[in-house]
Order: sequence, then C-alpha cells, then structure tokens
Amino acid sequence: MGSAKADIKRFPEAVRAAVGYALLQAQGGLKHRSTKPLRGLGGNVLEVISRHDGDTFRAVYTVRFRTAVYVLPAFQKKAKRGVATPESEIDLIKRRLREAEQHYRQNHGGGE
Repeated sequence: MGSAKADIKRFPEAVRAAVGYALLQAQGGLKHRSTKPLRGLGGNVLEVISRHDGDTFRAVYTVRFRTAVYVLPAFQKKAKRGVATPESEIDLIKRRLREAEQHYRQNHGGGE
C-alpha cells in the first residue's frame, strides 16, 4: 500500500532480502522468526524487524485477508530511545489498513 514497495527498495540489500523472505513466508501462511504482532492493532497486523549496521528497519503487513498479504508501511526506525513505534507511523498503518480493506473488497470479492 502507498509507498511501501518503494520504501523497501531503499533499504540495504540484506534488509530487503530479510523482509522479502518474511513476506514470502507470510504468503505461504507461515510466520518468520523476525515477525511479531504489532501491539494494539490485533493479531493480524504484523511487523518484521531487521537490524543492519546499527539501524533498525521495519515492514508492517497484514494477514487479515484469506487471499492477500498487504504491506502497509515500511520504514527505518529513527528514535534512539525505546522500542515503541512512533505515533505518526501508527496513524499511517491504520490509514493504510483501511485502504487495504477497501482494496480487498473491491478486488477480491470482499470475503476475508
């Protein structure tokens, strides 16, 4: 959704590979070891976390739908303190989740 694909393409190669593999596993109904549920958004919104050269990268996706995996945002975590996802990113995730729901209804017949 949105710029997620382009954002992932800007990640370092090792991070792109890790995120790509985690998403491939999600498409097959599996959960990569670097993936965890994103707190406060339900068990079907997950984030894959990859660290590279002291930086942390995250890709958030949903497995809510039976026949599709939607990547919501992908970003480099900027905060130096704490592990919480910034509120601006949470707002973006919620907005893109609504967009994914609409897209899925329109393109996949609406059933979850």
